[in-house]
Amino acid sequence: MEVCGKKVRVDGRLIRIAYIDGEGYQFFDNPESAIVSVKNARGRIDLFTFIQRLSETSKRLSYPFEFDNMAVLSVSTFEDWMTKQIDFKVRNKIRKAAKNGVIVREVPFDEAYVRGIRAIYNESPVRQGKPFWHFGKDVEAVRKMNATFMDQSIFIGAFFQDDLIGFIKLVTDEERKQAGLMQIVSMIRHQDKAPTNALLAQAVRSCAERGIPNLWYANMSYGKKQADGLADFKRHNGFQKIELPRYYVPLTEVGRMALRLGLHHDKSEWIPEPLAAMYRKIRKQWYGSKISRTKNSNHDVLSESLPRS
Repeated sequence: MEVCGKKVRVDGRLIRIAYIDGEGYQFFDNPESAIVSVKNARGRIDLFTFIQRLSETSKRLSYPFEFDNMAVLSVSTFEDWMTKQIDFKVRNKIRKAAKNGVIVREVPFDEAYVRGIRAIYNESPVRQGKPFWHFGKDVEAVRKMNATFMDQSIFIGAFFQDDLIGFIKLVTDEERKQAGLMQIVSMIRHQDKAPTNALLAQAVRSCAERGIPNLWYANMSYGKKQADGLADFKRHNGFQKIELPRYYVPLTEVGRMALRLGLHHDKSEWIPEPLAAMYRKIRKQWYGSKISRTKNSNHDVLSESLPRS
């Protein structure tokens, strides 16, 4: 549905929670008017949630809130980032990418770029130890999914021998005060060339050239999960954890009860972190072995189909 000129999504069955589509890229100029519109919308909505901009880290509204967090890089110049905000290992990887022939640049959203993204998506059904939900998408699905917020988007590609091996979709807010990495994905088989580091370096350069002071990369931590490889990657590249007020406005009695009991949080947050960490480890091992079995099976089929000498 549309609220104050912006699209709002509603998730959940037992507890219906509404939020602005493209949170972090779009904001309500008048949250009070948005709340009234959501409350009067068709269908039951129990809670309405929204966050403040990165330039507004102090609570300024009187609604119930909890602190959320974002991984944020303060951007001034590219040279300042390279010399003062990252460690020497990151600098070495950026230089390594260039030496290995990786070329990174801003690109148009055209047919070649869409097909390159699809090839990256379809490289592996598993990423970071879990099923990759973009795997198997056709060209039209890839185009539609990546064509959102076009007037606010900056597309960046990493190329090796003219092939797209990694990409970033960078989306700014309407005031160009912050930009977020909506997607950053590189081919696994080209990891040795450090394309992800090169892509992130170009994202910083693109923000600096446009005078965008804040680059954000999703959350620094999720629920009780405080540290992992991705969080380390963000820290090494100069990102810091910034806490922002997240408001939860109850609109029904169900919403008020859910807020009191903490039922508005994802059920995964109810699981103790040691058990969650064990589950993630087992899941990663299981999917890793599954991929290995699939590769070996494909190799056996290929071997049997080859002519014998």
